[in-house]
Amino acid sequence: MSAIRQTTNKSLMLFTGRAYPELTTEIGGHLGVTPTPTASYEFANGELFVRFEESVRGCDAFVVQSHTAPINTWLMEQLLMVDALKRASAKRITVVAPFFPYARQDKKHRGREPISARLVADMFKTAGADRLMAVDLHTAQIQGFFDGPVDHLFAMDVLVAEVKRKWGDRDLTVVSPDSGRVRVSERWSDKLGGTPLAFIHKTRDITRPNEVVANRVVGEVKDRVCILVDDMIDTGGTITKAAETLFAEGAADVVIAATHGVLSGPAVDRLKNSRVSDVIVTNTLPIEPERHFDKLTVLSIAPLLAKAIKAVFEDGSVTSLFDGAS
Repeated sequence: MSAIRQTTNKSLMLFTGRAYPELTTEIGGHLGVTPTPTASYEFANGELFVRFEESVRGCDAFVVQSHTAPINTWLMEQLLMVDALKRASAKRITVVAPFFPYARQDKKHRGREPISARLVADMFKTAGADRLMAVDLHTAQIQGFFDGPVDHLFAMDVLVAEVKRKWGDRDLTVVSPDSGRVRVSERWSDKLGGTPLAFIHKTRDITRPNEVVANRVVGEVKDRVCILVDDMIDTGGTITKAAETLFAEGAADVVIAATHGVLSGPAVDRLKNSRVSDVIVTNTLPIEPERHFDKLTVLSIAPLLAKAIKAVFEDGSVTSLFDGAS
């Protein structure tokens, strides 16, 4: 006999960072798995320490972290968790980053700038990650930054179902807040049964982040409910100005649908005080009770992530699971 053969049972283990453990617990509920107990804390000088309380040898590890503020702390914590798993002989390590950190810095706009999204992907790989899972990356090219399989999931079906439920009986137009997201809007239009499309042509000053200089609408929006679709709402400046532009062009109503509710700084006040009727986001990032407001609807992304994790664990097709979209 030239080899020893042994049949082993695969084990799926779920790990959570401290940024948003509630999401991991919810994912675990769908999978029938409890997140592995982890000791994680900071030293007086800000250094982080991580240790798993159970053996992880030979497991299929899924490390979930939501990269909310302070983003650098949570990124470092996830890197340390991956390194700890690698050194403890986990068989395969999948980084689950529902909101991929630094995704907006995916190219150089001018000289002497970093490509930070690539650096983050490299750090995950160096730490020991075999696979990456994320929801609605800022641009699809980020998939190519990671040297290994990437499961790029889409929240569109979750968001579309809510829009249909609330606004399906009205005349809808899907609106892209800029020309770069028109292809995403086309897919939204298909899901909503072929609704008209519009986009907002905007001018930016690249030296001043989060600020838009001018907007104009291309497409038919008059007397229609405009569904403004984007991947994230950060300070809310871009999206509320886009909404104002739509109302100025005669839109009957404006609904915002975005995957990631970053909601930094003045975002909540801007959205609350705008004429927008509905703001629909998912819980890829935690939104504390004090940042909730009447117009805000938060949908759970946990069932989608749980399905993807199960498919990866069982070596099934993630692509077929999401209509070829991932």
